[in-house]
Amino acid sequence: QVANLISVSRPGVDKDNLESYIKRLSDVEKVAMSFEGVEKAFAVQAGRELRVFVNPEELDDLKAIKLSHELARKIEKDLQYPGKIKIDVVRELRVEAYAE
Repeated sequence: QVANLISVSRPGVDKDNLESYIKRLSDVEKVAMSFEGVEKAFAVQAGRELRVFVNPEELDDLKAIKLSHELARKIEKDLQYPGKIKIDVVRELRVEAYAE
């Protein structure tokens, strides 16, 4: 009985629950994409984590930190979600050079 209760409560068990789950993930990603300098955003870990990839030429380190805080405040204000959402802002610059 306990196993059945746990199983029924996971996301995606029934169609209505699955649709609301997918919508919630999509909404979190859309909020992140609404910020300037954001290239990609992915809700992972069943929506408990948001990975945001930014353009390193548009945002420096301090602006990336500010973005993470602004994004957290906007999610708190605009969305309904269970628990906490961890926000990771990734700013990566890759440089290549060839010596011939």
